[in-house]
Amino acid sequence: MARRPTITDIATAAGVSVATVSKAVNGRYGVAPETVEKVMRVVADMGYESSLVASRMRGVRTGVVGVLVAEFEPFSAEVLKGVGAAAGPLELDVLAYSTPRRVHGAGWENTSLARLAGSLIDGAIIVTPTVEAIVADIPVVAIDPHVGPGDGVPTVEADSFGGAVSAVKYLIELGHRRIGFVAGRPDLRSSRARDAGYRRALSDSGIPYDPEVVRVGFYEQDAARTAALSLLDSPRRPTAVFAANDLSAIGIIEVAREIGLEVPRDLSVIGFDDVLEASRMSPPLTTVRQPMRRLGAAAMSLLTTLMNGEEPPERHVRLATQLIPRATTAPPRQSP
Repeated sequence: MARRPTITDIATAAGVSVATVSKAVNGRYGVAPETVEKVMRVVADMGYESSLVASRMRGVRTGVVGVLVAEFEPFSAEVLKGVGAAAGPLELDVLAYSTPRRVHGAGWENTSLARLAGSLIDGAIIVTPTVEAIVADIPVVAIDPHVGPGDGVPTVEADSFGGAVSAVKYLIELGHRRIGFVAGRPDLRSSRARDAGYRRALSDSGIPYDPEVVRVGFYEQDAARTAALSLLDSPRRPTAVFAANDLSAIGIIEVAREIGLEVPRDLSVIGFDDVLEASRMSPPLTTVRQPMRRLGAAAMSLLTTLMNGEEPPERHVRLATQLIPRATTAPPRQSP
């Protein structure tokens, strides 16, 4: 039986490096079109059938779905579990791909899709994208989408507005009137919606919106700590704070303790997400639960419909949230 050609054989026959062959067959940047054509001609002539290359040449699916995240923080990790659980019965593999936006900047999604699409994955789910315009030759679904008209890429998100309203109204029902807010990433719809929900709850209760008790935490614990230092180091500090996500809430509680405040006796804190750490911290965090694993599963359902060449019943899915009262919220010690 004749030996099957290897990638080294292809490189030798084409007069290029092994790295160039890899880039050419996987559709990556950095190879001149004429070189790609030469390599692929040699591949076809020699019958190279390695890895996913053969599938790409035949137009056959890889059976792999990509989940693109900027970083593996608690929210994206839970979403990924939901994607994986939904992919199993469909006999699809999941490729988790991360490119930290701090290093690569906004727009990393399109660069990543260009590297992966076609040769490695049949479709992609992007978690909290940094750009509105997603460019890809494969089906794509966005979870917690960027601010935009929402008519292009199908999206899955939680009811951030309703969740924020319930969180702030709960604090008001406890007796709080001076309620701070540490907002999330301004470029995401979820952050805008949580801001709007915060304002609506105040307005419905006749409490004026006060920008002096609002800060931006960008959904990041360190940024939320900085925001909390500014917010709490004031003679008229709020008696309660609504944080746009649990990581921010945890950062706020850390700062409160460092400056001598006791939660919830001196400061009530409520978060958003209900990540695993929320129920395990001391005291357990009051929060708004968004169904993170269901977000992943819903995105997987949308994506497989698109991959099958069908139009989904809904292109923009919104899932309900739930207030989870725990031990970081209590009535204020005295009326502000």
